[in-house]
Amino acid sequence: MSGLDTLLPVTILDPWPAPRVLAPVDVTVSLPGSKSLTNRALLLAAIADGPSVVRRALRSRDTLLMAGALTAIGATVDTSGDDWTVTPGAFDRDAAVDCGLAGTVMRFVPPVAALSTGAIAFDGDEHMRNRPVGEVLAALRALGIEISAGDRLPFTVHGTGSVPGGEVTVDASKSSQFISALLLAGARYEKGVDVRHVGAPVPSLPHIEMTVEMLRAQGVAVDTSEADRWTVAPGRVAPVDLAIEPDLSNAAPFLALAAVSGGSVTVRDWPRHTTQAGDALRQILADMGCTVSLSHDGLTVEGPESLNGVELDLHDVGELAPAIAALCALATTPSRLVGIEHIRGHETDRLAALATELTALGAQVTELQDGLEITPAPLHGGVFHTYADHRMAHAGVIIGAAVDGIRVENVGTTSKTFPDFASFWSGLLPGEL
Repeated sequence: MSGLDTLLPVTILDPWPAPRVLAPVDVTVSLPGSKSLTNRALLLAAIADGPSVVRRALRSRDTLLMAGALTAIGATVDTSGDDWTVTPGAFDRDAAVDCGLAGTVMRFVPPVAALSTGAIAFDGDEHMRNRPVGEVLAALRALGIEISAGDRLPFTVHGTGSVPGGEVTVDASKSSQFISALLLAGARYEKGVDVRHVGAPVPSLPHIEMTVEMLRAQGVAVDTSEADRWTVAPGRVAPVDLAIEPDLSNAAPFLALAAVSGGSVTVRDWPRHTTQAGDALRQILADMGCTVSLSHDGLTVEGPESLNGVELDLHDVGELAPAIAALCALATTPSRLVGIEHIRGHETDRLAALATELTALGAQVTELQDGLEITPAPLHGGVFHTYADHRMAHAGVIIGAAVDGIRVENVGTTSKTFPDFASFWSGLLPGEL
């Protein structure tokens, strides 16, 4: 089992005092757009038949890295306004792509870079060099693309201007992004792409459903009739004109404010139909004792007098695990979260990190190979380390809302998907701190 020894050392720099909520909240919030939707839309726009517009695009580190990557390889992405415009270009140059900590850039852009006639070099932050990408690179090699270096960052894609495409087999048990990466570029391959998964079940399937839905919206034919097989037909990609939904996974800490305070939080513009994994919060919070309602005003969560523990398989919605684990540490009965071994390969080993940080604050946590067991125990103040992981920061501020003296190290890592998160969070509660 992986443990603390798998985590990169973190330097504590000015840990941020997390606001403590002393009374039930009653707030309504409008959240920034979805990173997952924004980055998929930008990539499809870069290989479309004409100019595109991505409306209400999320402006965050991850999305700006995607815009920078697509610009580097030859597209034109104008991020100056709220609505971003994308003009496809000739992928005919050598370029360097900075992946930062964006898994979507590291995994989604190489299959597009394979269409270039240049050498496209990929690298990123130090933490990013530990995240898996080898299955995507192996698939591209199987499709005839030359890629220098090994199966981690840094690496270089040497394109020839076209990709034959065809059948390819991947083991996507560590990340659904391995599948999405190939599907998103597949329509531009000469034979399209026929992706077959072999291995343990694919995690985070809603993200693949999101990819398929977005491809079909752009006129791309995708066959999903056979389990663990996705076939994209070759053909045009229509220009994108899409308004980005709020990021529902980023709603987790805000809805948690209602859960831990016994108050009410409404998130505006919650979609009635969505492929975002964050929509699972509706049922999860209801299972924990909250009252949840969806209306024209948005999604409203009202917190109970005390939170119930839960037994959940979070395999398909692993990105919610840090926030849910934090709530479980504040519940009155034990919890068991399973099906999430794959989140060990996210920005950090999230299972080890959560077990370490919650235990340090007094929680009783048992780290499983694929999850966590959490038994209620009195919590106390201390520094909550984030390991350069925005979801870990979300967990820290949730604990801080209910426990005195919590300080969150490097809360600025939340800029990955939510710029100015700390000031926005504090500004919600001026009378409660």
